[in-house]
Amino acid sequence: MSSELHVDVSAGIAVLTLNRPAQQNAFTPTMAAELSAALQRCDVEDAIRAVIITGTPPAFCAGADLSNRVGEVSATLDPPPWRVRKPVIAAVNGHAVGIGLALALQCDLRYMAHDAVYGLNQVRRGVMADGYAHWTLPRLVGMANAADIMLTGRTFDGDEAKAMGLANSCLPAGEVLPTALAVAHDIANGSAPLPVALSKRLLWEGIGMSSTMVGHLEHDLNQHVTKSIDGGEAMAAFKDRRQPNWTGSVSSEWPAWDVEGERERPSLG
Repeated sequence: MSSELHVDVSAGIAVLTLNRPAQQNAFTPTMAAELSAALQRCDVEDAIRAVIITGTPPAFCAGADLSNRVGEVSATLDPPPWRVRKPVIAAVNGHAVGIGLALALQCDLRYMAHDAVYGLNQVRRGVMADGYAHWTLPRLVGMANAADIMLTGRTFDGDEAKAMGLANSCLPAGEVLPTALAVAHDIANGSAPLPVALSKRLLWEGIGMSSTMVGHLEHDLNQHVTKSIDGGEAMAAFKDRRQPNWTGSVSSEWPAWDVEGERERPSLG
C-alpha cells in the first residue's frame, strides 16, 4: 500500500485511514484503488470483524482532487462499503464534502464531528454528485432532506447531520475515532459474525422488497444461521450460562445470495 491509505488490522478491527493530510485527504484514483483492495480484503478475511474508514486529521475527505495530474476521480468503489460482509463504520473526524461525504454515506454507521463542514456541492461546480449518493442519501435522510442537500449543494454541520438522521452521533472531532473504535470492538466481541453480515445485507437490500419477501428472507436466513457453527455455540452458551465464543466463518458459511437488483430468495441448500 502507498501512503495514500493506511491499513491497520488489530483485535479484529480494520482501520482504513485516508492519508493525504496536506490535501485534506482529497480523493484520487490511487486512493480509490487502494481503498477498494482493502475493502475486498475485509470482506473475505474472517479474522476481520468490523471496519472503520477515517481520515488523517484535520479532515475526513475534502472531496475529489481536481488537479490535472490525478485523472478522473470517483467514489464508486469495488466493493462499495455496504457490500462488505462486515459492519463498516465511517469515523468522520473532519470536513467531508462531495466525494468525501458520498463515501461516508456508503457506510453502515456514521460518527461525525459536530464542527466540520459537510455537503454534496457538485451542482455548484457544474456536475452531479456520484459515488451512489442518489441511492444512499434518500435512504438515510428521506426524499425532502436529500433534495435539499443535493439540489442546493449547500453545506451543513454535524448537528444538522444528526438532526436529519445522517449521523448516528455528533461529537467533538477528537472523540469521533475513539467512539467508532468502541462500537467496532463491541460488535467484534459481542455479536456473531454471520447473523451480523446477513442482517446488514438484508437492511440494505430489504428497503426495495415487499414485507412478504423480507419476512420470507428473515425466516430462511434464520434457519440457515441456526445450523451454522455459531448457531450451535449460541445454544451451548445459553445452556452453560456463559458468554458465547463466536468462531463462525462468514466466507465459508455464506448462503447463496441473489445478485444485486434481483429479488429471488437465497438458495440455502
